[in-house]
Amino acid sequence: MEEAFMQRTATCGSLRAADEGKTVVLNGWVHRDRNHGALHFINLRDRYGMTQVVVDDDASPELQKAAGELKLEYCIAVKGTVRRRPDDMINPEMATGEIEVKAERIDVLSKCDVLPFMIDEENNAREDLRLKYRYLDLRCNGMQKRIALRHEIVKAIREYFYKTDFLEIETPTLIRSTPEGARDFLVPSRIYPGKFFALPQSPQLYKQLLMVSGFDKYFQIARCYRDEDPRGDRQLEFTQLDIEMSYVKRDDVLSLMEDLFGDVFRKVLNVELPAHFRRLSYHDAMNTYGSDKPDLRFGLEMHDAASFASKSTFNAFTETLAAGGAVKYIVAPKTEGHDYTRKYLGELEAAAKIYGAHGMAWMKADGGTVTGGVSKFFAGMEKEVLAETGAKDGDVILLVAHQDWKKCCTSMGAVRSRLGADLGLIKPGYEFCWIIDFPLFEYNEDEGHWEAAHHMFSMPQAEYLETLEENPGAVKGDLYDLVLNGYELASGSIRIHDVELQKRIFRICNIPDEVSKERFGFLLDAFRFSPPPHGGIAPGIDRLCMIVANEQSIKEVIAFPKNTAALSPMDDSPSPVEEKQLEELHLSIKKPE
Repeated sequence: MEEAFMQRTATCGSLRAADEGKTVVLNGWVHRDRNHGALHFINLRDRYGMTQVVVDDDASPELQKAAGELKLEYCIAVKGTVRRRPDDMINPEMATGEIEVKAERIDVLSKCDVLPFMIDEENNAREDLRLKYRYLDLRCNGMQKRIALRHEIVKAIREYFYKTDFLEIETPTLIRSTPEGARDFLVPSRIYPGKFFALPQSPQLYKQLLMVSGFDKYFQIARCYRDEDPRGDRQLEFTQLDIEMSYVKRDDVLSLMEDLFGDVFRKVLNVELPAHFRRLSYHDAMNTYGSDKPDLRFGLEMHDAASFASKSTFNAFTETLAAGGAVKYIVAPKTEGHDYTRKYLGELEAAAKIYGAHGMAWMKADGGTVTGGVSKFFAGMEKEVLAETGAKDGDVILLVAHQDWKKCCTSMGAVRSRLGADLGLIKPGYEFCWIIDFPLFEYNEDEGHWEAAHHMFSMPQAEYLETLEENPGAVKGDLYDLVLNGYELASGSIRIHDVELQKRIFRICNIPDEVSKERFGFLLDAFRFSPPPHGGIAPGIDRLCMIVANEQSIKEVIAFPKNTAALSPMDDSPSPVEEKQLEELHLSIKKPE
């Protein structure tokens, strides 16, 4: 029978000077091992911290031998006595830096093979290595801290909803496929050959059904799945805080979110947020910042250039404006240590072109006039241009023209974002804002029909109810997005709770009655039985944790993420399955050509 291991009586982060003289057992990994002849210093690590273990030069031969055989990341048990370090040996960088443990016994619990990378504060190995050996990557202090931070955030969220009379209710993971957004993940049914479940893109329909059921305040930390290409702030599977409430209007939802995040940031980060977040209409956000998720930690607002561009001799501007298009400008400020070279201006232009701009024009404020770039087309108007833009000596006026107002704004917005980062204009901290008054519909040029800008269950604003079909492009929805530091953190709406109105929305989105009955019949049936007015919102947990942790990718706050190719190098998934499994599911694989 295997001998029981020495079980820890303290963690590697808990011991302090007040514990001097205590006999303790520590369990953990060998983080560092410094061998000074007969004197050994071992930094022992667990998720709580680090403790220095010392094997003195007068230790027994057995203990000396055990210490000498240790290697990095061996998992060991140490029994010893806590003692204070000499004053000149105190390590202020360690929480346990005032003490050390004089070892009396060391047992190796398990040995470690050659490491693919060093376990340290942060892992700088290639992403493929980090994800292949994710269990080792997770031992690094940075990942340990971020996963613990995520835990604290989710814990604070749950505590908030428990004290505000919400019920936490789970919705199913195997559901009917109701394609209305991204591509569904499909799950074949063994019992019913040829039929499929889908994994939920969100609990949208089920939380609305819970409102019909009378559960007026619902929340869930929900796992969601979308079969779409990954990116820095998106994964195939993700986690959202799902919220729905009955008998509410938009401002009730917005106030709840402001109170929730105020509570969470106070508890977890000791940060005091404003009681209410700034609100911007979709039009104003696009027109001023070139984005419906603007980063408000810096200025660089965009402005219309029509007042002076229309008087220029630059055809790209005058023809665009005559055709009903837009010309926008930003004043890029003179900044110490930063030059607006032709190479850099070319990089800004490339950023604008990604979003549809045909090019980017520029001119420089210089000695009370404008020079370079397109300045020659403004001859005689130099003072007017400077007065209109407010540009000062050394500032550069950047301009983008496009016949499509939205493309003009998003192109200029990309330039704004690049400048904010490159010029060091982004202030530390957290800037929340609400984006409201979104268009309810957007036109799909490829397929030639209208579709929902967010989703088809969002209520139109009351003034548009009688004229929905006449001009769908003008309809504003009772929609709202919560934005944090340039990321869309949450999206929500007041929902439709009237069967006939829901059918009208489906028809506008090119879904006839017979198709809507087939796809969403269970929701439409439920709406026949006195549904209450309701609305909700769903903040992304992964994205929130990423922003709070000051990271650029949600992979840094997810324990086992997929890589940018939507693969898991650690367990080699997705992977083939045995022919027998396919036969049980009545499936055959069609190989790609």
